[in-house]
Amino acid sequence: MKFASFRNARVVRSGWLEEGGRRLDCNPYMSGALEARDALKALSARKEPLHSLTAGHAGGIYNGPIFARHWVVDPQYGVPFLGSSDMSNADLSTLPLLKKGYAQSLRLRHLELRPGTTLITCSGTIGRMTYVRPDMVGMWSSQHIMKVVPNESKVPPGYLYAFLSSKYGVPLVVAGTYGAIIQHIEPEHIANLPVPRFDMVVESDISRLVDKAATLRSDAVHLLQAAQLRLFSKLGLSMPTRNDQFSKPDVAWISCQNIVDRCDGYYYCARNAEAMAAFDRVGPTEELGSIARVFIPGIFKRLYVSDPAYGSPYVTGGDVFELSPTTEKYLMRRVAAGYELLLQKGMIVIQEAGQLGGLIGRSVMVGGYLDGFACSNNMIRIVPNDDVDAGYLFVLLSSEYGVRLLSREAAGSSIPHTDEGRVRRIPIPWPEREIRAYVSEPAIRARDFRDGACAAEAEARTLMETQVERGQ
Repeated sequence: MKFASFRNARVVRSGWLEEGGRRLDCNPYMSGALEARDALKALSARKEPLHSLTAGHAGGIYNGPIFARHWVVDPQYGVPFLGSSDMSNADLSTLPLLKKGYAQSLRLRHLELRPGTTLITCSGTIGRMTYVRPDMVGMWSSQHIMKVVPNESKVPPGYLYAFLSSKYGVPLVVAGTYGAIIQHIEPEHIANLPVPRFDMVVESDISRLVDKAATLRSDAVHLLQAAQLRLFSKLGLSMPTRNDQFSKPDVAWISCQNIVDRCDGYYYCARNAEAMAAFDRVGPTEELGSIARVFIPGIFKRLYVSDPAYGSPYVTGGDVFELSPTTEKYLMRRVAAGYELLLQKGMIVIQEAGQLGGLIGRSVMVGGYLDGFACSNNMIRIVPNDDVDAGYLFVLLSSEYGVRLLSREAAGSSIPHTDEGRVRRIPIPWPEREIRAYVSEPAIRARDFRDGACAAEAEARTLMETQVERGQ
């Protein structure tokens, strides 16, 4: 008979059981909440309940009513709608649109996001947090995202976020989780969470770092938009037709001479044909594989190590699209190196598997933050010659036309996958270096801004945690 490993087992103090009303589920004892609470108790600094530092709808801590989604496709009539699975993503440009009149109704208008608010996932995966940035203004959020709106006359917004997202705040938030299959927390579960208060100068310094990170990330969004405008202007590309504006059903007539090795309808559909025609019209083209190294690592066995000194931090394909990916898994170094899984600054990675219309075909340019991470083999690696080519290729491949041409190369019935050979043969516009550098410049700055944002947010959290550890 085989017995399960009890790697996550731990000794629980009898006093903790008594304080928790003899609650026997694991969450309060395995999350680190009781240790965090004891560390805060030991502080000489005063503590204030969270609800006393918030203001606004329902006292400033709320999620939202259950409501039906009324979607629209025209941005003129809709507002971007942020779900809990999208909350941590760096690119929010592809969010679905909730009907504007419905979103602004009395029932839902309080779900509009405002800068400085802390967002917390409160259903399913509990406790993931995001700080609302200027570029998120005008978005609406799901009822599965709890909002903590700070009273700025009582607490700096960035400081409150830094505490809630710290190693002391997250366990206390997660401790209130309930539910057997789909877990939840409600506003009342965190309303009395103790928030330590320090010198105003310290709190302001922490808050400024969080606000700096938010500003850098918003600026990065605007820079990438500017890069797209430069691309379309310099190459003379027409704006792509919105997917909803193509006729239904999508019927394409293809000459038998053009059907070489693909017979699936999606490959020849109107939106993909438009993308190919747009690239063909703009001048000289080169196959992607002739101007950059293109490869997909082979399938490998996940061999993790417990000591980070002997491994590389491992992230999945979905993780790299987040603002600041984190992981507790470390892949054995010889596996990471042997299978070419390591990411490097300037590399472009593209989702090669998944559902059409999802992440498949979407790109990320690796910056300094992800440099040295190991990443899943389900990501196409593109290694350009230098930063100029990296920025240009990223802008081109992350454009609507680029995403269409990458995703159409995927094949398969249940979970489509992409063949690296087909990606190498994709013809792309390749103008002179001066134009490539002009398009690339804002994209490279955006990459560096996002690295700077990760560093600033990490510094803010470290300052917060150091204050607690000092016991002041």
